[in-house]
Amino acid sequence: MKLIMLGAPGAGKGTQAKMIAEKYSIPHVSTGDIFRANIKNGTELGIEAKKYMDQGQLVPDELTVKILLDRVAQEDCKNGYVLDGFPRTIPQAEVLDNALTELGDKVDFAINVDVPDENIIGRMGGRRACVKCGATYHVVYNAPKTEGVCDACGDKLILRADDEPETVKKRLNVYHEQTQPLIEYYGNKGILKEVDGTVDMKDVFAAICDILG
Repeated sequence: MKLIMLGAPGAGKGTQAKMIAEKYSIPHVSTGDIFRANIKNGTELGIEAKKYMDQGQLVPDELTVKILLDRVAQEDCKNGYVLDGFPRTIPQAEVLDNALTELGDKVDFAINVDVPDENIIGRMGGRRACVKCGATYHVVYNAPKTEGVCDACGDKLILRADDEPETVKKRLNVYHEQTQPLIEYYGNKGILKEVDGTVDMKDVFAAICDILG
């Protein structure tokens, strides 16, 4: 079972990807994690990717797909995987499709966790992060025991710049422009499945499990 998670930043697709990975015993493959692992381990692909990143440039799609295929070729991915954070654009999806086709492989489902912009702005504006240990909370859905104080280490919690409404709006604009077209792309391929991401996290997961069987 090979899956791609789609959805706007803050839609909760990363959380769902982890839950799917656990239930179906397949790896949760995050492109950010793969990049970090390759760079840390000094692999040939990691060194090449780091050259672009050090110059503040985006890693080219072909190299990103190479790093991704290297990861999904590992033994733990033989029964499938959940891709989180890739593809982000139509050209990336096309490069990935072509590479998988050459291997006689394909993606089974693209699951879109659908959440309106206003919900996302409200959700992300309620996030709080610990500056010391990195633990994250939400003032409504996962509040700390003491307001503004981390349960884990007792340090103060902040609203990260990434989660401020203006920043979230900018990120959503980029999503609508670059990533949202993937919904139509995978719809045309007949593998798109949509779930309502505004309901409780467990209900979103139950809907995804109904799709996957």
